[in-house]
Amino acid sequence: MPWKPRIEGETPTLGYQRIDWMIECLCHPTNSDLPFSPTREQEEFILAWDAINPVTGRYLYRRALLGRPRGWGKSPILSALGYSEALSDCVFDGWDADGQPVGRPWNARLRPTVAFAAVSEDQTANMWDPVLVMADSPGLADYGLDAMQSKVVLPFGQMVRVTSSAETQKGKPNIVLALLDQTEEWVPSRNGPGLAQTLRTNASKVGGRTIESPNAFIPGRGSVAEMSADYADKIARGVVKRSTLLYDMREGPADTDMADHASLYHGLRVAYGDSSADPRGCVIHDPPCPPGWVDLEAQIDIIWDTATDPQQARADYLNQITRASDSWMSRQEWNSRSLLTLEEAAKVDPTVKIPTRLAKGDVITLGFDGSRRRSRGVTDATALVACRVSDGYVEPIRIWEQPDGPAGEEWRVPVDEVMSEVARCFREFKVVGFFADPAKWEGNVAQWEGQYGTKLLVKATRSNPIEFWINGTSQSKVYGALESFKSAVLEGDLTQSGDATLTRHILNSRMRTNRTGYSIYKAYPDSWDKIDGAWGAVLAWAARMEAVSSGHQKGSHTPGHGRWGYSA
Repeated sequence: MPWKPRIEGETPTLGYQRIDWMIECLCHPTNSDLPFSPTREQEEFILAWDAINPVTGRYLYRRALLGRPRGWGKSPILSALGYSEALSDCVFDGWDADGQPVGRPWNARLRPTVAFAAVSEDQTANMWDPVLVMADSPGLADYGLDAMQSKVVLPFGQMVRVTSSAETQKGKPNIVLALLDQTEEWVPSRNGPGLAQTLRTNASKVGGRTIESPNAFIPGRGSVAEMSADYADKIARGVVKRSTLLYDMREGPADTDMADHASLYHGLRVAYGDSSADPRGCVIHDPPCPPGWVDLEAQIDIIWDTATDPQQARADYLNQITRASDSWMSRQEWNSRSLLTLEEAAKVDPTVKIPTRLAKGDVITLGFDGSRRRSRGVTDATALVACRVSDGYVEPIRIWEQPDGPAGEEWRVPVDEVMSEVARCFREFKVVGFFADPAKWEGNVAQWEGQYGTKLLVKATRSNPIEFWINGTSQSKVYGALESFKSAVLEGDLTQSGDATLTRHILNSRMRTNRTGYSIYKAYPDSWDKIDGAWGAVLAWAARMEAVSSGHQKGSHTPGHGRWGYSA
């Protein structure tokens, strides 16, 4: 890709120089007679990774995650990034006369180390094998490299393989770039999070950076990839004070049908992007890039082999974040009913119905699950969720969560805000049912029942119209509510807003069997992974189903059961 002048208003980047150096100096990892040439998709990652703050001259990103399916080409591009970091002019060194950033090599001020890290020898080989091939590149002949099985010695630095424990990595000198491969396998039992933190700390000492390259992770294992996804989610929600993570993770569409050839083939084209060998070219750029190297039909053969685990196939080939063995619902199942997914589907099929968001005057039901401040551990969240009766659309009114860091140390659920939000719902919507778990909120639920109970068309019980115990004697009723909700998601009867917090709570939910069926729980009692939003949604849905079965789907009024127009 030829270097081009920066367009006015475009974020400055050193990526153009890095790409030019790769093409000029490196050979292709599978054919040493060909130059290494990044795909457009890979170039876009490099340009973003090397973006410069035009005011401070600092890199915009200190760490990155590049997540793609197996075979996409992560290992070669990481190997090339390692060489270019060690040898090229990749350190910001000011601006030229045209206002373009210019660089200098790391060895202008230190002896750089580039670390290729994984939690096993086999994993580091994924990146290291291309490193050894590229060492013979004609363009590197003048650098005087000495390539060995464990390191590449430079006249002024080194590139090394890292597979040892986090403790043995402490104090490693001058790590300017650490490449963390297959971080979906960097779990606590293999000291993955500790090794990742140590490498990041070492890199930060000299202004270095880190890139991780996972396949899709399994939620609940506590892997480094999962922790990075959680950090990216916090960035998206505005929870963290400073964002220095470039999160580049692309999955196949959530509604990909693994049993349908057309749907699966399209999902693979999306997941593999520029590396797809489809003769029509890629599906992610307009105009399409030329065909790549991944035979999608061969991938389908593997996926449809009866010896292949379907969930693992989704992770490996569609790069879809699947579920833990005890997860209540998968990301694909839940996201297939989100507004974003339906809007994308409607571009292809105009008959797809897209629900509107909640509006004043809508006939709704509410679900509530609350918490109080804990003396020890992490306070659970408090969730108020709505479901529109007419079409089964679910949207959180608000979910209150304990903030991360010092801001959350003395945090407690703002009861006044919760009460205010409930009152607002009864002012602005036509609430026909309200199911609330009273645990630790008994007084508040009793207050709601006194204030709104006689006006509700749907009641949890005759004596307690709002009180709906999650943990109590009616476990069969709870199981029925959970199954009804999940079936509605799977059958397409429920749609949802795509809210990130509610999605996280749904995916955090773990199933535990009991004598009547099952219920949902956190992975462990003091887990930071909340599920209160999931319970709020289930209770709102249960109230909605009662409304539908009672003939209130269109908001009809039944004499003797209440009236519209509530006062808070």
